[in-house]
Amino acid sequence: MTIRLYDTSARQIRDFTPLVPGCVSIYLCGATVQAAPHIGHIRSGLNFDIMRRWFEYRGYDVTFIRNVTDIDDKIITKSAEQDRPWWSIGYQNERAFNDGYTALGCLPPTYEPRATGHVTEMVEMMQGLIERGHAYEADGSVYFDVRSYPQYLALSRQDLDKMIQPAEDGISGKRDPRDFAMWKAAKPGEPYWNTPFGPGRPGWHLECSAMAHKYLGSAFDVHGGGLDLIFPHHENEIAQAKAFGDAFAAYWVHNAWVTMAGEKMSKSLGNSVLVSEMVKTWRPIVLRYYLGTPHYRSMIEYSPAALREAESAFARIEGFAQRVVEKAGGVVAPAAEVPPAFAEAMDDDMGVPQALAVVHTTVRQGNSALSADDKEAAVARLAEVRAMLGVLGLDPLDPQWAGEADRGEDLHGVVDTLVRLVLQQREAARGRKDWGTADAIRDQLNQSGLVIEDSPDGPRWTLGPR
Repeated sequence: MTIRLYDTSARQIRDFTPLVPGCVSIYLCGATVQAAPHIGHIRSGLNFDIMRRWFEYRGYDVTFIRNVTDIDDKIITKSAEQDRPWWSIGYQNERAFNDGYTALGCLPPTYEPRATGHVTEMVEMMQGLIERGHAYEADGSVYFDVRSYPQYLALSRQDLDKMIQPAEDGISGKRDPRDFAMWKAAKPGEPYWNTPFGPGRPGWHLECSAMAHKYLGSAFDVHGGGLDLIFPHHENEIAQAKAFGDAFAAYWVHNAWVTMAGEKMSKSLGNSVLVSEMVKTWRPIVLRYYLGTPHYRSMIEYSPAALREAESAFARIEGFAQRVVEKAGGVVAPAAEVPPAFAEAMDDDMGVPQALAVVHTTVRQGNSALSADDKEAAVARLAEVRAMLGVLGLDPLDPQWAGEADRGEDLHGVVDTLVRLVLQQREAARGRKDWGTADAIRDQLNQSGLVIEDSPDGPRWTLGPR
């Protein structure tokens, strides 16, 4: 068994060899909490949640760090616009992110450090870089000298002479416009921390370098994040960490975006879909299926139609599980191991689409067993399905999703009574061979969103896709 991952730095899929046998260390760039999350934000956390689950299934002890950037230019701008303390905005949106991760079934990280809690580590890193000749002070700010680090831009593969560093408002004293700020001198009315360099606040890139060093040491296995972070964020992280003396990340893994009309989902473009609003319309497990089942390196083009397709696909899996449980007369435990074809797909760069194809094939086999009244085979297939869905965080019978089933419980009894009255009328029509009336009743129920299935034990109803 060898897990393979696409390493952005190598531009190829590589065999995964952990730095410490039996252990995996992952650092994921988490939320910048200037606003509530849209589904594009949550996709990254969800993709790496699946990766973490697969490593754990394969027997690794995983340390998973997902940071919170709770101070940066965007948060300060929001604070001024809303006339609210910066920490109030950050905390509110940090809670919103965690609510989103939890709603979509993401396991909590091993540690979730906030940037503002690690200024001491940042100062130590800056002092070390200044001593080594890789950074310098100017006008109360500290800058990284990109020309002092020959491997700069190796990740994004740009030409330094043609590279333009993103603009940094109010920054002065740079020796070279391509140098980037590690520490920003305080401005009137802005938050600041007192340091040997004067009052100021950290730069975005420094935060992650310092926190990764704090929690994972000088070397760790996987650094993750969205494609948009390759430059400048991850490029600058590498420069700081390696110039400081860290080996830093052995593998760089990047997830693709959720797009709308071909553009990256972004609040600045006005095309974001907030998680808090989406879960009011769509079941969270369906959102997880929609966001988590495409390959992590593939773009997802958002549309309600695509979500409806995901809902229908998951409903087929869920319906199969419910029928087998009814047939078995009790809970069916997950199998001890996933099928080999599923494992092979997951080992190959977290190939969730290919793994999901194995799930659907197994569901079809289980439905055939149900049709043949082969209870033993149907139960065996459900056990395999539960094992596979458990790895993906999509097992509808897992207790974590129990609340979803309860959401409509108050109305379920009323609806069940009304539907059964209608079904009795349909059965009466069938009994007198009035097929036209029976079919019309079925069609009307289907139009209302109910799926009617005739079984040996009589008709049964389920909620169909929207």
